[in-house]
Amino acid sequence: MSDNTKFDREFLRSALSLAAKSEVDHFLYICDTPIPPEDLRGKAARKKLVYAVTLEKLAQEHQHKKVRALVIPAYDYSRTERVKVALVSALSQGAFKEGDLVLCMTGKVGRAPDTLMQMRIGGSLDDRLAIEGVKLGDEFNSQVVDALIQLALQIGQEGFEGHPIGTIITIGDHTAVLEKSRQLTINPFQGLSESERNVLDPKIRDAIKNFSVLDGAFVIREDGVVLSAGRYLSANDDTVKIPLGLGARHAAAAGITSTTHCIALVVSQTSGAVRLLKGGNIVLELHQTARRN
Repeated sequence: MSDNTKFDREFLRSALSLAAKSEVDHFLYICDTPIPPEDLRGKAARKKLVYAVTLEKLAQEHQHKKVRALVIPAYDYSRTERVKVALVSALSQGAFKEGDLVLCMTGKVGRAPDTLMQMRIGGSLDDRLAIEGVKLGDEFNSQVVDALIQLALQIGQEGFEGHPIGTIITIGDHTAVLEKSRQLTINPFQGLSESERNVLDPKIRDAIKNFSVLDGAFVIREDGVVLSAGRYLSANDDTVKIPLGLGARHAAAAGITSTTHCIALVVSQTSGAVRLLKGGNIVLELHQTARRN
């Protein structure tokens, strides 16, 4: 066993000892390589363990062993961004609740975890994100929101045929959103049955990725049904202020979320960053380390 491997194992065991403490509610382990069974045997941390992995197959294997698991994208985030993505996914699935103390262990993709973070749900992750801002209300389907956040990250990372693209996805209050917008181009989802255009279907998420090259926004109902693509959002609110450096997409998303009860995801064409807006404000930012070429 190399010195690095030995240290990694000792670091993991130290983290498990901390996770076993009564103050800790969950141990979020963000890594595709499972913790060795002998390190978990008889440990209080096992009951608190939540894996965040990059493959659905790995998540299913953990779940088959009665261990909680969720799937996050495999892109090259910074360690803090990986924790954010995993926390948002866990929150959207109801795995954590207000006030829970979560011990998060993570590292670079494909490497042993080398970082430990303590997060209190409801506290501030950093100066851009207070996790309570992501609590969107009972009218929103958590599976739909989580699927769309993951989709937005894919669009930001991959673009279209190697070219960076940006887009807006609105979710909820669709009647008001449609009233405050107009169709820029032919709606590619028109004529499909509702069962054939729900974002919980991977084929529809792939279609959204392809249609992201169109100008305008996607309008999606709370339950995940895609109503339209290529909508020009015409709502304005002069009282809404967006940070300097953010352009027309963010202004349009701020305006529509301020004047309706929808939320909006914006993918930045410039950086690939994903921002979630609610009530005219950015409540979540996810930045990517590098785009895929």
